[in-house]
Amino acid sequence: MTTTVPRGTTTPSSNAEPSAPRRRQRTWFPYLILLPAVILELLIHVVPMITGFWMSFVELTKFFIRRWTEAPFAGLDNYRIAVDLDTPIGQELLSSFLVTVAFTALVVGLSWGLGMAAAVALQRPFRGRGVFRTLFLVPYALPLYAAVITWNFMLQRDTGVINHLLVDQLGILDEAPFWLIGDNAFVSVVVVAIWRMWPFAFLMFMAGLQSIPDELYEASAMDGATPLRQWRAVTLPMLAPVNQTMLLVMFLWVFNDFNTPYILFGTAQPPAGDLISFHIYNASFLSWDFGVGSAMSVLLLLFLLAVSLVYLYATQWRKGRSHA
Repeated sequence: MTTTVPRGTTTPSSNAEPSAPRRRQRTWFPYLILLPAVILELLIHVVPMITGFWMSFVELTKFFIRRWTEAPFAGLDNYRIAVDLDTPIGQELLSSFLVTVAFTALVVGLSWGLGMAAAVALQRPFRGRGVFRTLFLVPYALPLYAAVITWNFMLQRDTGVINHLLVDQLGILDEAPFWLIGDNAFVSVVVVAIWRMWPFAFLMFMAGLQSIPDELYEASAMDGATPLRQWRAVTLPMLAPVNQTMLLVMFLWVFNDFNTPYILFGTAQPPAGDLISFHIYNASFLSWDFGVGSAMSVLLLLFLLAVSLVYLYATQWRKGRSHA
């Protein structure tokens, strides 16, 4: 006798779960895709970080470079040397830290202001807006080494175009100053860093402004709001998520800037342009004291982590209060 299956019902075999090999393949396949990225992350970031942390606890000087595994354990001595303000090493590190703080504040603040002003000015459509957008993004698109080397030539005392313009053409200065040595070195590295960084702020703000509805500006204009009032009441609040992320990223980039002073000044950087990343490099590779240099790097990492955590907590707390 045959058994008929009612129409619309399914046999048990059709609802059966996938076989074990296929289910195992589906489980491991995402991990297999991520495996190359995880390996590269370990090799490029995690392993060097752990190695540097280990080096900060040993006396890895030029006497133990060939036998680095036999370097004696130093404990916290490298950290004491780095922060001892009674020694030249500690005093120079503190001076470099203060220079970097001033450098970061100026570069981030002025880059933010220039980027915001340019993005707001180019928010409304007008003839030639695309040309201005392209020109403003050129500094950010240029290769870093080519751009800073060009600035190095421009800032030369005798042959640089900056002194030629200020002294010979405009007559603002009576004599050509040295821009790459002395106290003027700080002005030079700040100007070059701002020239490199502000197009990034402009790009981020320009992208954020595209998400603000025009109806908000039209409604505020009908209520009699001035452009400044619209910027404070509409633009800034709507750009708050972009601002929060961008300021943190710019702070970390600028505070860790190594390439700009290295290309601009070479290995003999003046004290006014002694940024902390470059200072740590010189403390490690010029004096061959990798233990103290690694301790400085760990201290810098802890400082940046602390500032980032405080900043993130403050922004989240402010966001929570605004929603309350």
